[in-house]
Amino acid sequence: MRVRSIKRYAIVATCVTMLLGAALSTPVAAQGSVAPPIPYPDPTDIGLGGATVTKLPMDQIVQYKALPEYHQAPSLDKFVADGTLPDVKDRLPKEPAVYMKTGMKDGIGEYGDLWRGFSACPTAGYNYMANVSMGWFGIESYTVHYGALVKTGPLFRADQDIEPMPEIAKSWEWSEDGKQLTLHLIEGAKWSDGVPFNADDVMFTWDGYIQDTNVNAPRSKDAWTWNGTPATLEKVDDYTVKFTFPVVKPFDAFYLMNEGNFDVMPAHQLKPLHPQWSTANPKPSYKDFTNALAPDHLPLVTMGPWVVTEYKTDELMIMRRNPYYWKVDEAGNQLPYLDEVQYRKGPSGIGRDLCTIAGDCDHMNLENPSTFVQAMTAAQDPNSKFNVSWGPELLGYGVQFNYALNFGITDEKRDVAIRTLFRDLKFRQALSYATDRDGIAQSIMKGPFLRGWAGGLYPGAPDFDKSAVVYYPYDVASAKTLLDEIGLKDTNGDGVVEWTSGPMSGQPVVVQLGASQDAKETQSVAEALVNQWGAIGIKVNMKVIDSQTWTDTQAAGTWDLYAFRGGQEFALPFVNPNALAPVGHNFNWHKDTEDKPREMMDFEKQLVDIVNKYKSTFDAAERKSLLTEYNNIFTQNVYDMGVFVGRYGLGTAKRVKNIADGTPVFMYTWVEDAVLLDQIWTPKADQLPENRPDTIAVYPK
Repeated sequence: MRVRSIKRYAIVATCVTMLLGAALSTPVAAQGSVAPPIPYPDPTDIGLGGATVTKLPMDQIVQYKALPEYHQAPSLDKFVADGTLPDVKDRLPKEPAVYMKTGMKDGIGEYGDLWRGFSACPTAGYNYMANVSMGWFGIESYTVHYGALVKTGPLFRADQDIEPMPEIAKSWEWSEDGKQLTLHLIEGAKWSDGVPFNADDVMFTWDGYIQDTNVNAPRSKDAWTWNGTPATLEKVDDYTVKFTFPVVKPFDAFYLMNEGNFDVMPAHQLKPLHPQWSTANPKPSYKDFTNALAPDHLPLVTMGPWVVTEYKTDELMIMRRNPYYWKVDEAGNQLPYLDEVQYRKGPSGIGRDLCTIAGDCDHMNLENPSTFVQAMTAAQDPNSKFNVSWGPELLGYGVQFNYALNFGITDEKRDVAIRTLFRDLKFRQALSYATDRDGIAQSIMKGPFLRGWAGGLYPGAPDFDKSAVVYYPYDVASAKTLLDEIGLKDTNGDGVVEWTSGPMSGQPVVVQLGASQDAKETQSVAEALVNQWGAIGIKVNMKVIDSQTWTDTQAAGTWDLYAFRGGQEFALPFVNPNALAPVGHNFNWHKDTEDKPREMMDFEKQLVDIVNKYKSTFDAAERKSLLTEYNNIFTQNVYDMGVFVGRYGLGTAKRVKNIADGTPVFMYTWVEDAVLLDQIWTPKADQLPENRPDTIAVYPK
């Protein structure tokens, strides 16, 4: 929806700021005591409800069937005429995916135009399932995510909330006992270089990435384990694969098969480079394999609608349409409608907002609150080239603690002492009491848009129950009392507390706090905490980290604290329940290895038990009850520490069609996977000049 007026928000902001100032100036606890938790407040109604979402049965969005005839983009005609490409009917599968008109907001589109994106992350390479960053900001979504087994991003539009949308698996069925799931793959589809796709590609992705613990896959082997027993996958024939599970119908398995988690990789390109199968002498290392598809290794081989064909470091990325893309519209027009996608590169995610506001980019996720007012003000201009809509409170920023005692230790004395401190509830509570959550929120954006957050489930999550939240108030006296109780005291008067016992006795407490280069507001959070935690004697060294470095650092476990923007699991926990508690080895807060298992804190064992129960039930009431208990334990123990929560805003160019009403920035996945990118289009009169018109990817022979 369009923002009607910003004047009333300015008035509300002034009132809220005055009230906050009065409240925060009054100490909560008397000296020497610790203040009790306070009730979590209700949000202020700011009148920014999103548009109504039209729910549809899945077969009104997509079907798989042969059509009487097919058509292609005019830009491909000359390549068919000169023999470079086969006829369009020969490039499509036996039964292509067909997007139905009933699922299109603006109907069948027109060919041409380009989408203008923006990325603030370096492109480290294209071996996505080895956790190599292609640059994020939707780059992966336009290319590799349309080769996942199933798709979950568009489920906000479906009339059911768990079973996914088909993708390269066009259908499936459960065995009678519910422990086997047989997937039927699209038949006769081809990779963007014209090589046939089949079940061998799926099996290579399973064996070479997900099951190979030497490869840092987004969801690795331990995520595919239930009650200590792993799932298996077997090839039935060239277009059929079958999962076998140790439990009956684990619904969360679908969210291990979706975009970003099971993007099928081209076996014909990558299997010869994998240490398991390479015949080279010497064999490549796993590091060689991870880095096999360098940024200049182009064009990309993909099943997605566009192919990366050109990249200039930190400047520009260009994608051209994939002539072998396997989806069509109901009239038989091969998709996508858009010929080209371009990405500008910049140092910060705020650059995307500013680019869209200026009319030079076509999309922004309003996730950096420091640009909210500017975006809303610009959107009210009648000549604005973009619209803005808002969703529920799902935008959460906070701090993660590294709890691992036997993983990622580089300094045996110092690292173990720091992580032991993190595992002390009184220390985590002290940091929570020392954090002026509402003050940080107001410093970023005045008014009712942002407010304090305890962590755990977002207030906008469907299963959120505010009565379960244990919310520690801002109170420096309480924080200092808790530090004193655990023996952290400023013994030399320099303003920094020291350990008074143990291996680090006499040493100052100094922690490293990472923040994201592209999620700008994580830097604002970290900067505030440097000062606020410094006020109770904790010295904080802040470091800004780019996305690939953070991925590598997290995998190695060599970090203390990290300021984060929260993931989807705290909005819809069933999309990734393994991220709620350490049910496997590959867990953000507390990684470990099979030979050195974790030392779980007592409350973690409770969380693991709750999550395992949650994973095994389809009953909505029971799931909500379990999550209420989960959130109470989580927030009471400050498992990670929330700082503030707000709403995502979605800004999209007015000229672009087929973006469904109510599309969320962040729900099942990020918006780039919620929007069916391959069906968006622009009227001829509004189309822009392309960078590389009338070209396609050319692969080396």
